[in-house]
Amino acid sequence: MSRLRIKAGKKAYEIIKDGGFNFDDVCAYFGAAVGPRWLVASGFDLTLLEQNILGRSQAVHLIGSSAGAWRFAAWLQPQDADCYRKFMDAYINITVTKKDTPVTILEKFTHVLNAYIEDDALPFALANKRYRLSVITVRSRGLVASENILLQKSALAACYVLNFFSRDNVYRFADRVVFYNGSKPPPFCFQPQFRGRYVRLNEINFRHAVMASGAIPLVVAGVKNIFGAPRGVYRDGGLIDYHLSHQYAAKENDLVLFFHHQERIIPGWLDKKIKKRAPDDQTLNNVVMVFPSQYFI
Repeated sequence: MSRLRIKAGKKAYEIIKDGGFNFDDVCAYFGAAVGPRWLVASGFDLTLLEQNILGRSQAVHLIGSSAGAWRFAAWLQPQDADCYRKFMDAYINITVTKKDTPVTILEKFTHVLNAYIEDDALPFALANKRYRLSVITVRSRGLVASENILLQKSALAACYVLNFFSRDNVYRFADRVVFYNGSKPPPFCFQPQFRGRYVRLNEINFRHAVMASGAIPLVVAGVKNIFGAPRGVYRDGGLIDYHLSHQYAAKENDLVLFFHHQERIIPGWLDKKIKKRAPDDQTLNNVVMVFPSQYFI
């Protein structure tokens, strides 16, 4: 355990102190938008999958944006651990050169997605009762929706400046849209602080939603007009939900598990250089965060 560190929010610490940590108390597992650094979490993920640790007493909400959504899409498949490894192999072996454009990178990422998500498996994934997937995306507003790099860059620059004054300003440029499987939206969508829409996943929009969640602005072309969702251009959910920026516990004594590649938690993609920008205590209240120690690094 010297390679890993664990931090707990106030309520999570009280729960663990009173009765000890129990994976059956985990109601949600969050996956951040961390790009290729998600590979740090792969060993932890595979251990949870192969040992069937989560979801034994209650369905667990797998909530992710970008790389987090891509990881958790594998969890819903019939052979989850094997599927996860296929994702790892396809992702590691992708080749991107200076000649690539946002459109060609989108095509390459689509091949990665197709390497581990099969059409025949989608009914099983959508009906999975053990794991409930929440894919976080953003629906671009204004020039953020443009595929003209200069126009998109100018819009993101304006978003960056306004975000410096308040995170609320990001919603002028993008709307949060959560795609979910199951009979009803995840509980966090009904919390007062939630700002966004929610759309049910189906066999037609599953791949498009997961792909959109990882469509990094300026790098990957957006995904247009996802079936069942409001028309528009959908991009990386990390623009709003980069790391942890929302309370995902459904009940007072629920725990939210979060494996992160570093100790610092950055709410939004444009908050990276704002050192004081961090989730509030309420957001972290029920969180148990696992992250690598300096020894591991």
